[in-house]
Amino acid sequence: MGWRWLTAGESHGPGLVGIVEGVPAGVPLTRADIDADLARRQQGYGRGGRQAIERDHVEIFGGVRHGRTLGSPVALLVRNRDYENWAESMSPDPGTPDRQVTRPRPGHADLVGGIKYGHRDLRNVLERASARETTMRVALGAVARAFLKALGIHVAGHVVRIGDVAVPDRDWQLEDFARVDESPVRVIDRTAEARMMARIDEAKAAGDTLGGQFEVWVFGLPVGLGSYVQWDRRLEARMAAAMLSIPAMKAVEMGTGFRQAEQRGSAVHDAIYWDAERGFYRRTNRAGGLEGGITTGMPLVVRVAMKPLSTLGQPLASVNIETKEPYEAQYERSDVTAVPSAVVVGEAMALHVVAEAVLEKFGGDSLDEVRERVETWRKTVRAY
Repeated sequence: MGWRWLTAGESHGPGLVGIVEGVPAGVPLTRADIDADLARRQQGYGRGGRQAIERDHVEIFGGVRHGRTLGSPVALLVRNRDYENWAESMSPDPGTPDRQVTRPRPGHADLVGGIKYGHRDLRNVLERASARETTMRVALGAVARAFLKALGIHVAGHVVRIGDVAVPDRDWQLEDFARVDESPVRVIDRTAEARMMARIDEAKAAGDTLGGQFEVWVFGLPVGLGSYVQWDRRLEARMAAAMLSIPAMKAVEMGTGFRQAEQRGSAVHDAIYWDAERGFYRRTNRAGGLEGGITTGMPLVVRVAMKPLSTLGQPLASVNIETKEPYEAQYERSDVTAVPSAVVVGEAMALHVVAEAVLEKFGGDSLDEVRERVETWRKTVRAY
């Protein structure tokens, strides 16, 4: 059995729950490990009022004993502190719903979700479609982070664009990410930081929102994860699907992706070299660590584009689904931009994809067993 996981819960419900199955026994894991990533998700310049209400902390309900995973499913709970103000409105017991939403917000799942599931109260849609759900993705991703870290695999991300302000492209190293969380907008290159924050302030004053781009880098990957033999086993396909599953994400590229469409092949592909100590290696990584759906041993690099958030301080036009009269779209508490926090969600999705791919190739019921198989494989690759 490989790595699989599920989340449940609504934005203003009692909390969010998640289960991840396939975690090998013996992985060091504490609540503090998970809370650290949850705190990172709530940080970032441009976040809204919800982050002042929620201070996310995880409760581990199964799969961990005395700081080590047991090999059984890991079950997590993150409570919504704001639920005390929504207990009646979000009660699972029979009753008459209040705080109903009948004006769909452009850019959200409100209208199409209501049509699909037959809801006349669009709160039944927006509560689950909300990005609040990504809290549990991050919590479960922290479990994957602990597993992969024990194998020498590290995942890190940073913002490369907010609005029209971008940072130059570079081949980053793992140590470059050490202080990225100290930046309010999570940039490694601080030269763009002040201009990004100014753009956020301008958008806030105008009642508007901003999108941007972030990158996730995966270091320490062995050669050979993923496969070319079927379309759904190609690792870039799985990574792209994972990233686009995050609310508000609209485009993904691996390596230099879109730019390759404008270049000649001689400027795109990564030449292959060999020496006795390193074996096969590349001096460039334009492919983003993937060829033919398989990891090359170079860092995996995925860039994701996030649209401006759909909930605007000056709402766009909408139509009441009951009266069919035009209205301004209903406003729910929101952020000006969430690109800096989306980085952490992107990291979590990359962690899940890589953990699944590692177990798919190497298997193993305990961390020691997986680690031994990975190290044996690394020696095999060097001797190829």
